[in-house]
Amino acid sequence: MKPGKTGLRRLVNATGYSWQGLRASWQHEAAFRQELLLAVVLGATSFWLAQSVLQWLALITPLLLLLIVELLNSAIEAVVDRIGDEHHELAGRAKDMGSAAVLLCLLLVTLVWGTLCYERFFA
Repeated sequence: MKPGKTGLRRLVNATGYSWQGLRASWQHEAAFRQELLLAVVLGATSFWLAQSVLQWLALITPLLLLLIVELLNSAIEAVVDRIGDEHHELAGRAKDMGSAAVLLCLLLVTLVWGTLCYERFFA
C-alpha cells in the first residue's frame, strides 16, 4: 500500500471528500434533503424554544445525530446496491437495519423536542 498524504494536505483532502459526500447525499437522497430541511427549521426554532444553553444542546444534538445516521444509512444502501441488483437476505437485512437506525433517531428527535415543548408550554 502506498503511503498517503499527511499533515495539512491530508486535512484539506479529507475536507474535500466530506463535502463531496454531503453534495452526493443532497443530490441523490430525498430522505437526506427532507431531514436536512427538518433540521434547519427545527434548528432555527431551537434558539427561540431553548431557555438555556443546555436545552439548546439537547435540541440540536438529536438533529445532528439524525443527519449522521441518514448519511450512514445512505452509504450502506449505496454499497449494497453496488454489489448487485439481485435480492439477497443479507442485503435486505443490512438495508432494513440502516432504516431502523434512522427511525430510532426520528423517535429520539420527537421525544426530546416533545419533552422540551411540553416543559416550556404546559408544565
